Amino acid sequence: MSRTILDVHILQTVPPSNINRDDTGAPKSAVYGGVRRSRVSSQAWKKATRKAFEELLDPAELGVRTKKVVDALTERIIAREESLTAEQVWPMAAEIIQGATGAKIETTTRKTTGKGSKTVGDDGSAEPQAPQSSYLLFLSAHQLDALATLAIEGLAKKAEPKVFLKEADVKKRAKDAAATRHSVDIALFGRMVADATDINVDAAAQVAHALSVHPVDLETDYFTAVDDQNSGAEPGAGMIGTVDFNSATLYRYAAVDIDLLAKNLDAGLSDADRATEPVRRAVEAFVEGFTLSMPTGKLNTFGNNTLPDAVIVKLRSTRPVSFVGAFENPVSQGGTTEGHVRAACQALAEHIPAVEDAFGAPAEHTWIVRVGQQTQDLAPLGEQVNLRDLVSRVGAAVTDRLGQVG
Repeated sequence: MSRTILDVHILQTVPPSNINRDDTGAPKSAVYGGVRRSRVSSQAWKKATRKAFEELLDPAELGVRTKKVVDALTERIIAREESLTAEQVWPMAAEIIQGATGAKIETTTRKTTGKGSKTVGDDGSAEPQAPQSSYLLFLSAHQLDALATLAIEGLAKKAEPKVFLKEADVKKRAKDAAATRHSVDIALFGRMVADATDINVDAAAQVAHALSVHPVDLETDYFTAVDDQNSGAEPGAGMIGTVDFNSATLYRYAAVDIDLLAKNLDAGLSDADRATEPVRRAVEAFVEGFTLSMPTGKLNTFGNNTLPDAVIVKLRSTRPVSFVGAFENPVSQGGTTEGHVRAACQALAEHIPAVEDAFGAPAEHTWIVRVGQQTQDLAPLGEQVNLRDLVSRVGAAVTDRLGQVG
């Protein structure tokens, strides 16, 4: 059966940095091809991509992933019913969330700070706090709006929350609200609800751990900070510390199952949308967001605000294909001062056609965004475009494919 798969391959050089730390504070790493490589986890880049969506998509097309889902729902209810207070809304909001997702909603733990002291919540505040879910819940703006409508209905009746949820079809309406009209980020990255697997969403996007195309060495920066108020008679540092870092040329890869994305997005994020329009917007946002995003670990310390050296996007009718195998044998500078980007591009330029020819798996479309002479070996692989053109052409090609299938 013919499929529609989008593969995104990126080469990006990152200078001294620590954008994704392990439990010791050092940059994450992995052994591949028998050597230690720099690694950036898929979760780190997915979070950065989701953050980029805030600039690329309307808030109505996005979701929120939080334990504070009762707070999120309460805000929507009070925005529409300004006479209500948060404390009046919390019980109904908590019951609606529990009915929709099956998640356990727990009262925030409070403790006494000392004899005669006020009790405080987990955040140190003495103010009352909304109940929270026992784990992160991912709900779209549309889903929260629909649940708010249901909660307002119950509040208007002055019904007890548990009694209201037992009324005919109320719980079903709550579950239906949580199971339809998914946001772009839920449709792409999926959702797991441990207590209601029937509203789980399979992720349409796969994001690989980014790996350096060459071996890396861990380095340590020893730093000091001077106390501005010290006098000349008080020499020495006010603080001494160390921070680990490395630098790398990374191979980044992601794939999007367009058919699953279309299924996840249901009939669209807006009633007036054509069936393919939400998918086009989601694909364009993903390509641009994934390409331009950067995890923020130690960003203020290192200022590693680079853009990719090369981006290759392929539209396929078969399974996703990563080309990380081009770097199983780590690239080498070969005693030159050319760096790793040219060697990485040469390795990709040889590996991509070899794989596609050997397995009879050519892409239907290939677009390339590249910078400088060091990436010239990639030029014959596809149509050369800039980022703006890449985003629009990928969106148009996906729309055409979905139209043909429809």
